[in-house]
Amino acid sequence: MAGARRRAMVAAFVGVLGASVGIAGAGHVYLREWRRAASWFAFVVGAGLILLSVFADPTAVTPSTLDQVPSEVTGPLFVLLFLSTFDAYYVAARDARDEGGPRCPACGGELDPEVRFCPWCATEFKRRPVETGADPEPVDPETSEGGSEHSERE
Repeated sequence: MAGARRRAMVAAFVGVLGASVGIAGAGHVYLREWRRAASWFAFVVGAGLILLSVFADPTAVTPSTLDQVPSEVTGPLFVLLFLSTFDAYYVAARDARDEGGPRCPACGGELDPEVRFCPWCATEFKRRPVETGADPEPVDPETSEGGSEHSERE
């Protein structure tokens, strides 16, 4: 569980880094939540454009005059960036609670139940994780001949 908590903290940290330069959804990109990241980014940009059109003259805003943008625009944008970061932390923490599928015994990565190897570290397994219902048993490289299947039955 320590790895899951660390993942949530890193997602929040990446979200804060992204928010500090005005990019919403950076924590979601770290989590590979592509749709959620794109949604947050589009939502914050859209909200910023709407707020600019209502509270400031959008044609007068240039990179050199960003410090003159009214607080009616910057305040809500900071709140949205914070919510994006919090959502990235929440998604990572929620996914940590939902962990229950097979994990690689070598690297701890999440496994696809339909394959006989770990996509993270390339460890081969005797059986697919879906066949065993638990963490798979790795193939012993010394007894394996050229990747052929050897499952000794007892």
